Amino acid sequence: MGILALTADERVADVKFTRDTLSVALKDGRTIIVPLAWYPRLFSATAAERKNWQVAGGGYGIHWPDIDEDLSTEGLLRGAPAPRAEKGHVPINVGPPNKAERRSRRSRRK
Repeated sequence: MGILALTADERVADVKFTRDTLSVALKDGRTIIVPLAWYPRLFSATAAERKNWQVAGGGYGIHWPDIDEDLSTEGLLRGAPAPRAEKGHVPINVGPPNKAERRSRRSRRK
């Protein structure tokens, strides 16, 4: 076991935002800074929704109840952006097609 494994404490200490970044301070003194654009729910959230976070997963995760977003320190340390929506799944912020789109789809079927 390496020295880093003995001293690293990857639990969440604090969470902050700038206009473009998410910054997560860890208990061992490190800070992870990632582009906010990697996490569409956080990017689209209001400042109040972003500030309403909770430590989760025994200290190794962050939960935003207002927007139902969860991140782990493991994923942040790996540099993992939010997974993209799978084909066939509609993103949360997308509503039903408007009338013009429905007409266009019908005309293509004929």
